[in-house]
Formats: sequence, C-alpha cells, structure tokens
Amino acid sequence: MRIAIQNILAIIFTLAFVQVVKAHSIEYNSEYYTVDEDEEVVKGIIRAQSGDPVPFANIQVLGTIKGAVADINGVFSLVNIPNGTYEIKVSAVGYRSETRKVEIINGQIQELEVIFSEIGVDMPEITIISSKDRLFSKTPGSVNYIDRRELDFVNPISIAEALRRTPGVNVVEDDLTGMRLSMGIRGLDPNMSRSILIMEDGVPVALNPYGEPEMYYTPPVDRMEGMEILKGSGQILYGPRTVGGVVNFITANPPESSQGRINIQGGQGGYFSGLVNYGNTVGNTGYHVSLLRRSADNLGPTTFGLTDLNAKFLFDLNERSELGMKIGVYEETSNTTYIGLNQLMFDRGGNDFTHLSPDDRLDVRRLSLSLSHQYRINEHVKLRTIAYGYSTIRNWSRQDFSQNINNTPPANWTGVVWGDVEVPGGAIFMRDGTGNRDRTYEVAGIEPRIEANHNLFNLKNELITGVRLHYERAFVRRINGTKAGVRSGDLREDEIRTGHALSGYFQNTTNISSKFDVNVGLRYENYVAERDILRRPFGGVVIDTVLVGTNVVSEFIPGAGFNYRPSTKVNIFGGVHRGFGPPRLQDAVTGEGQALDLDAESSVNIELGMRSQFTPWLFVEVAGFRMDFSNQIIPVAQSLGGAGFGVVNAGRTLHEGVEAMVNFELSKLLNWEKTNLFYDANITYVNSVFGADRIINEVNVRGLRTPYAPEWLINTALTLETEMGFGGRLTLNHVGQQFTDQLNTVEPRFDGRIGLMPAFTTIDATLIYDVKKWNSRFNLTIKNLTNERFIASRRPEGIRLGLPRFITAGYEFRF
Repeated sequence: MRIAIQNILAIIFTLAFVQVVKAHSIEYNSEYYTVDEDEEVVKGIIRAQSGDPVPFANIQVLGTIKGAVADINGVFSLVNIPNGTYEIKVSAVGYRSETRKVEIINGQIQELEVIFSEIGVDMPEITIISSKDRLFSKTPGSVNYIDRRELDFVNPISIAEALRRTPGVNVVEDDLTGMRLSMGIRGLDPNMSRSILIMEDGVPVALNPYGEPEMYYTPPVDRMEGMEILKGSGQILYGPRTVGGVVNFITANPPESSQGRINIQGGQGGYFSGLVNYGNTVGNTGYHVSLLRRSADNLGPTTFGLTDLNAKFLFDLNERSELGMKIGVYEETSNTTYIGLNQLMFDRGGNDFTHLSPDDRLDVRRLSLSLSHQYRINEHVKLRTIAYGYSTIRNWSRQDFSQNINNTPPANWTGVVWGDVEVPGGAIFMRDGTGNRDRTYEVAGIEPRIEANHNLFNLKNELITGVRLHYERAFVRRINGTKAGVRSGDLREDEIRTGHALSGYFQNTTNISSKFDVNVGLRYENYVAERDILRRPFGGVVIDTVLVGTNVVSEFIPGAGFNYRPSTKVNIFGGVHRGFGPPRLQDAVTGEGQALDLDAESSVNIELGMRSQFTPWLFVEVAGFRMDFSNQIIPVAQSLGGAGFGVVNAGRTLHEGVEAMVNFELSKLLNWEKTNLFYDANITYVNSVFGADRIINEVNVRGLRTPYAPEWLINTALTLETEMGFGGRLTLNHVGQQFTDQLNTVEPRFDGRIGLMPAFTTIDATLIYDVKKWNSRFNLTIKNLTNERFIASRRPEGIRLGLPRFITAGYEFRF
C-alpha cells in the first residue's frame, strides 16, 4: 500500500475543516460548557495573580475519581457530585497547587475563583514542551508527553514499553533489559537511536552526542517522572540531531515538603527492581535523592546488575535567581553479547534464550554532573544556563566466533559448536579468543539561553535564543585476547577521537491573534572532529602510527511552524524544518586517517496536523508528515550487522505517512459515577523508501523500503480505574513486517542476519490496587500474555527474539 503525501494532507485538511465548523457551532450554542447547566454542581475560573486566566489547569475532587480540565479561558465545571463536603485540588504547570473546600447541597451550583501564585523556586532546567496542556497549543509541531500516571499503568521493564505509546515511534527490543535504547521515529532506522537526540532534564546523554551518538547508556525508566517526545519544527532548539526527533526524560524535582517513595518489583528469572527516593526542602535548599538497584539472573538470554544513584539539589539564591545541581552515578555489568541465533537454530527452536557466549561481559560506568541556573532579569526576560559534564566507561569483552556456508571450523576453535554441522550454514563455531572493545568517553558543555517576551510590531512575541559550546573526546582501544574469556592481550587498535562544537539558535513565536501563532527559527551548527590513530593493523601487521584526520561540518538549519486555535477545543499545527545530523567520526575519517568530507545528514521535514477535544470524552490527534533526505548516511557498523565499514553519502530516501491517536473516556460518555474507563489507540502508517537511483549488487534500490522501517505500528489500550482503588490495563502492540537489508531480501540468509522479519502482535496486562489509606499500591503485570514467539531483530549478528511471557509483581509505598 502506498499513500501519497497529497492524500495525507487532504485528509487532515478535511478533518480540520469539519472540526472547525463543529467547534464554531458548539461555541454558538454555549459560550464555555459542553454539559447541561442543571448537571453542574461546581463551576469556576482559574486565574494567575496578574488576573490573566490559566488555561488547562487540572481540577481533582480528592478521594474520588472525578475531575476536570479547565479550557483555554481557565473555565471549568464539575458535574454529578453527590451531597457532601469535598476538597478540590487545582494544579497547573508553573504554579503552586491550591486546595479548596466545597459543600454540595442538593445539586446547588457552587462557584469558585481560584487565584494561583507562581512557583517562586523551581528547578531551572530546560524542557522541550512549553505548555503541557492537552492540546499543546503553544508547541510548534507534533509532541507527546508521558506522565507518571501513564508509567504506573505501563509498569515497564524496558523503557521501550513506555515510548511505544507514542505515535510514530518504533522501538526495537534487541536488548530486553531496557539498558540500551534502539528507537526510530517515522521510519528512520532505530539502531542504537542514532538519528534521535536523547536528553535527560535537558542534557544530552549519548556517549558522544556528535561523534558517537549510540545509546549504550540509557537512563533507567524506573526513576522517571515523565517523558517528552517532540517530532516537529521546534526541535531546531535542541541539536545537534534534528532529523527524527527529540526525547527528553524528566526526573523528579525537589519537593516543597518531605516526600518519599519505595518501589519494589520482582519477576521471573530472578528479576528485581528496587527504588528508594526521598526529597524535602529545608530553608532555601531543596533536595531529592533516588537509589535504584536492578538485576536479573536470566531475563531472556541476559544476566545483569545495575546500580543508579541520582541526586538533585535546588538553591534559592535570591528573589531573582535559583541554582540547580544534579549528580549521577551509574554502574552496570551484564553478559550482553552481539551473537544471535542463526536461521536453522531459530527454525528448530530449543535455544531461543541460551547463553551462546556466556563469558561475554559489558561494563558501563558513568559519572555525571550538571548545573542549571535561572536569573530573572525582569518580568519579561529570563536567562537560563545549563553547564554539564559526564564521563562514560564502556568496556566490552566479546568471544570470537565463526560461521560459514560450508561449516568449516576455524583454526582456533574451542570445540563448542551451536546449531547443526550437518546442515549447510547451520553451525556456529566458538573461537578461542576475544575482542575487547575498551572505550572511555568525556563530554562537557555550557548553554546559556534567553527567554524574552516582547512586543515587536505591537504584537505579543516570545523569543528563545542561545548558544552552546560543546566538547567531547573518546579513547578507543581494541585488545585481542588469546583465549576465550580473557579480557587482556594484544593491543590491536588505539586512537583518540576529539570533537569541538559551537551552535547558536533562535526561535521567535508571534501571536498574530489570540487564535493564531507563527514561529520562525534558525540554528547554526559547527562541528570540528579529529581522529588521532595511534596504533592499528596494516596488511595484517599491527604497527604504531601518527595518522590524524579531520572533518569539519558547518550548517544553517532553518525551521518555521504555526499553531491555529479556531476554538478552545481545536489546535491545528504545521511546520517545516531542515533535518540535520553530523556524520559519526569513524565514518567521516577512515582508519587510515583519510577524511572523506562526508556531508551532514540532511533532510526537509514537513508536517501538518490537528488536535481536538470537542467533548470531555473524546480526544483526537492526526498528523501527516514527509521527510525527504537529500543525503542519508547509513553506516554499516558491526552493530548494524555489517563488517564494520562506513557507507559514504548513501543518497536520497523518502519517508512519508500519517499518525493518528484517539482517546475515549467511555465512563464520561456513559455517565458512570465511580468508575473511569478509557480506551486509546495510536496508529502509524509510514512509507520509507530509497528515493533515487542507486545500484547495489546490480540491483537498483530506488523504491525499495529502507531497513527496519515497518509500514504499520499500532498500540492500543483499555484502562480501568475505580474509586475502590482497583484498576487495570490491557495493551495490544502490533508491529508490521520489516526488511533488514537494502535489497529487501525476503528469504533468510543462513546466518540469520538478513531476511524478512514477519509482523507480530503482543498483549500485555496490568492489574493495580491502590490503597490510599495505606499510601500503598500493589501491581501485577503479565508481558506478552499470549507468549508470542517473534523476531525482535536480526542485529547485530544473528536473530534476537522478543520477550516471552513474563510475569512481575510489585509494591509501592509513599511517605
């Protein structure tokens, strides 16, 4: 099936037109409300101290499941509340929560006016969503926000389980532990999340964000409070990678009063996750500390243990400024490996999660420190500054192995063989040697940005502008061990990779009217990379060298977008921006020190979409997109199933499709009083193809699909909450079939690395019991309820299966 971008845009324009007509008819019949007047028992308006309305505040009736969201004018209403005295909590991003008592007598309408006071002291970090209202009415482009409540219902083992709740996101679970994220957006290759900028609290977390953006370290999902996913033109604020999208993980800030949480999860295979956190504010200083321990004896084929310590401190310096400090310590050991099943082993079964190379070992140690400062120059201008530095050690020892169509054992064979030597290509021979990839990464940077409200052309404007200085360095060594399991030996490769980057950006949003915003932005990236090769093999002989190669990339990255709100219930958005991704240093400079002058990965990204919530029970979002790459770099690294060589300027690719998301609050539709029932679905169709003539093995790949880009992604869930505390969710996830090579080979190769990956569907179930009087929550989760056996990936070197049926149970205590 092929969907032309014109048809996608026509569909969106039609939907938008229908919604606008409906919206205006609704406003004509009722100024603010969508419920009958005689059903209301509480109504009111939320204002800031300035008198301006606070849009999209959350209103919750404590002790019940009832609540509401204020509209764009700050107006709200609550319906069908029985007689009694209640506490109503009102909260909004950037303001202190307010609690009011109301007494309901025989359905008599109570009117409230809540005046918010702004939070004077908050963590001065950078987030990507300027307003977390449900319509994201001030954010240019497609955006999604996953909050703590959603994470509780997903109860994820892997961060992938939470991220796939977002339209357009394809997460490959080639690492079942969730410690390494492989994520693609809108048809881009998900391998190690190379095409996406991953941040935590506004700070990049990749090994080297410019030179080696691989996610060998992924922040643990257990300690996250939320996730922001941005796919539109607004990403030019966040470089260096503006191709696929931006993901920002959000951790808990210091609370205003004593607050803590203990969460314990256990499951099959010795799986354990224990999290303890606590925070408080004493005088002018707030703090929040979390300690996480995760481990498993046998999660799929993996044994691992990790410890993560994270601390935030907030210092209220004076009435104009705050200083935040964040410290992280992470240590992990696992038997993660590259080797996977060959095709024969997969077809026969019986070795799905066998440790084929039990002596393989990956150690990751990371230390991080960031400082964030906010200074209010005046009521219209703020200066935010983030300084960051982190060091990551990634040492990986992997046993060598060999396989070939003739089943010829290698000279240094240990005698261990997997598969079947009687079937051509059916055997994997383990070799008596190791390749130890020992690497240390250093990153440091500083980024001041100004956020200013101004009145250019007598219109309200919001300007964000800043610069960033960034430095990164990698010490890369390969040591070949002469025996299996040995982590030392002969130094074969030794080099230092260094990068310096300077970027500057601005984005200005102009309020043309109360309903129409236009934003324009520009980013400049200058990246100078140097590869200093100290030792490597030449002609089979390892020698010391003095080879140095340099690559320079300098680009301007423009973007523009708009938000149109024809009513309080509709937001139409669109944008265009240039996608940019600097080439990895090992691709731009060869092992012989030759600079290939690779261009940056470049694309033109267009999207048009609409978000709408006309009734309290129905929310709809639809977006069409097109990403046209003039130059997409597809590195054939070992982690991509290749031989470790780079591909230069792979040429034009085209990604176009449509995303849709719908949320039904069925309990509101059915007027249920003590039960919330939600149904949601997100569906993505994307057609990702090579867009220009290119010959590979005498085949023109133009029109063929790009690797690891399923046409269809579907994630849907039914969620239940009750006032008694019982709740549950049933989630279905479907991933369409995928090709794994540029030639779209269907028949699998003997080694399992190439061949069609069939579509698969999994179902997860979660049960929750929240006991409010005990401040406790119990949960039971079954992953892959039907025990579906499916190929998650054919990378790096063989077939990896998805998680089989897996059961966990847990307990959380809040204090």
